[in-house]
Amino acid sequence: MRCPFCGKSGTSVIDSRLSAETNSIRRRRECPACNNRFNTLETSELSYPRVIKSDKSTEIFSKDKIKKGVLLALEKTHNNQLDIDKTLDTIFNQCITHSEREIKSSDIGKYVMDELLKLDHVAYIRFASVYFNFNDTQSFRELIKTLDNNLSPEMKKRQTDLLDDE
Repeated sequence: MRCPFCGKSGTSVIDSRLSAETNSIRRRRECPACNNRFNTLETSELSYPRVIKSDKSTEIFSKDKIKKGVLLALEKTHNNQLDIDKTLDTIFNQCITHSEREIKSSDIGKYVMDELLKLDHVAYIRFASVYFNFNDTQSFRELIKTLDNNLSPEMKKRQTDLLDDE
């Protein structure tokens, strides 16, 4: 790190502090040449892939767009914020670790659906209705039937408990 005052390289770190909310490190540095002190902030530079839409056009990856879609699907469901945040983090991590510089929007949709299926089946169906562009009730019936046939014992119990509460 170069000293911003005299331009010499080789400054020494006096103190380092991790900032949990921003995943960054704040360092207090001192220049041995001029004895001036200064702070630096180090953050990781993450590079999301470019998104290829269904019409073959491309756009910049948008965490907000994915978050909006997930929250819309989860609207009026009973999921705590911690679970929602974990779901979003998993989706974003899958996108950022995608092996290529571009990712199809359909791949992002699959990541979202996989995570919503684990979190909430109603949200999964809501998201799937947009993702698969359902235009008839038969498509919904088939999706629900597939879900019912593949429910884990834990989810079947949860479903039964919810019905008993009504």
